[in-house]
Amino acid sequence: METDSWHTFMETKQPHKLPHSPAYNFLLQAGPRLYLLHQVHAHIIVSGYGHSRSLLTKLLNLACAAGSISYTRQIFLAVPNPDSFLFTSLIKSTSKSHNFSIYSLYFYSRMVLSNVLPSNYTFTSVIKSCADLSALKHGRVVHGHVLVHGFGIDVYVQAALVALYGKCGDLINARKVFDKIHERSIVAWNSMISGYEQNGFAKEAIGLFDRMKETGVEPDSATFVSVLSACAHLGAFSLGCWVHEYIVGNGLDLNVVLGTSLINMYIRCGNVSKAREVFDSMKERNVVAWTAMISGYGTNGYGSQAVELFHEMRRNGLFPNSITFVAVLSACAHAGLVNEGRRLFASIREEYHLVPGVEHHVCLVDMLGRAGLLDEAYNFIKEEIPENPAPAILTAMLGACKMHKNFDLGAQVAEHLLAAEPENPAHYVILSNIYALAGRMDQVEIVRNNMIRKCLKKQVGYSTIEVDQKTYLFSMGDKSHSETNAIYHYLDELMWKCSEAGYVPVSDSVMHELEEEEREYALRYHSEKLAIAFGLLKTSHGTPIRIVKNLRMCEDCHSAIKFISAISSREIIVRDKLRFHHFKVGSCSCLDYW
Repeated sequence: METDSWHTFMETKQPHKLPHSPAYNFLLQAGPRLYLLHQVHAHIIVSGYGHSRSLLTKLLNLACAAGSISYTRQIFLAVPNPDSFLFTSLIKSTSKSHNFSIYSLYFYSRMVLSNVLPSNYTFTSVIKSCADLSALKHGRVVHGHVLVHGFGIDVYVQAALVALYGKCGDLINARKVFDKIHERSIVAWNSMISGYEQNGFAKEAIGLFDRMKETGVEPDSATFVSVLSACAHLGAFSLGCWVHEYIVGNGLDLNVVLGTSLINMYIRCGNVSKAREVFDSMKERNVVAWTAMISGYGTNGYGSQAVELFHEMRRNGLFPNSITFVAVLSACAHAGLVNEGRRLFASIREEYHLVPGVEHHVCLVDMLGRAGLLDEAYNFIKEEIPENPAPAILTAMLGACKMHKNFDLGAQVAEHLLAAEPENPAHYVILSNIYALAGRMDQVEIVRNNMIRKCLKKQVGYSTIEVDQKTYLFSMGDKSHSETNAIYHYLDELMWKCSEAGYVPVSDSVMHELEEEEREYALRYHSEKLAIAFGLLKTSHGTPIRIVKNLRMCEDCHSAIKFISAISSREIIVRDKLRFHHFKVGSCSCLDYW
């Protein structure tokens, strides 16, 4: 059958219409189809062109494109004295596929050992492979070769080096290379912005984006994917909206990657309706886009909508992946949809033939625990994960014990958790709180002494708010702001009005050894209350207040903000470590189920 197809293939070729030799034309027509390449290769050898470097170079590229690295190496090893063009073509071809990146480094090493001079194209390709493999050590060696061969100021090589160092987390060297580029292309800017964003330096990413705009460089879709991710991290709603307006105003293609980035930005800034607008406007939606929207509904307290969207995705013929299940199970946990959550968890194995991972187990335990089904949650852990359950699963169980004041079970779970992660201060804090709520102050003292002995400190909480496109940070009792006196005075008045309306401080939210007056002071000046007071002072009536907090919000702040939202007639959106709380007219979107 293959012989017949070969004859048909040969008969349909019209080499006289192409400017290349017949053998070269046959290669072009064969394309990246392995069985035809084998036959053209045989024809080349029989015709006496088996050592033609141009034909072998083209054959190598096509063999690589066909996905056969073994055949590619076989051809390569038969080439006598490969030149720079052949090596570079091969390195470039293998660098295009992440699966073949390691072979790009192999061929580059052969090139070096053969004393064949590399070009700037060689370096951009092999540096890309180093970046894709996170091979920082190899990348530094290649950087040395770049300098030795005089390509240190080649703008394309420099841009590749910025991407390499950024992807490998070496931002100091990434910035050093970036600052030395005389004429920065959009690729160089994008690589540096992306490097900052991917390594958790969202503020620096946005700062560099602002500088890029000042230099007159036009951003592209890749720029905005990184900037939107940085906006999502910081809760920089104003800049995120500006990016969206720019995309629409300049007619940029809202592809699935850019569209999903917009969805994530709006969700992380607490604007679910805008996220849904973007989702509905996308021409193409893959499972990542659907998952982002499902997760957005879940984290913002719209569990039923998350589940409905999950089923709509299935009706549209898309199969959920493991992350989709994490999103929808988390939505069920936050909304108390226990029966739906049980069914979805069971379907992971039964319907979709996937293996539940740690994240899925955490979601189920969290869902059962929040609903007060502590025995069922604990039995699930013992039966499904009898040996060494992951600390995240035990943490979810411990949080449920604290929530429902099951102190004996909580202490039992905490023992396993501290044995698994003895250096994690968060576990000691929650165990201390459980003992304190049970009135076991002797145990509280023991736990805290253990923390002191191990030099463990509770993570410092802080809250941020964006006002006039500038982000302000507050911590508990913070007096570093230039308008501290006005902020504290306004907050004191606000809390007095809350007390008049029926607010009572939830003193369990602070250290239990404090005196009553000290407790109230500690509660009043929590970081989110200070940020809200500043926001109310600095924004016009009707403007929503958006707060980002690095830790879980305490019960007292949750209670107080409900009163503040009613008194100020403002919508207040708080994104804490776990979810969003939308406060309006004295109530919260979580319905106090959190």
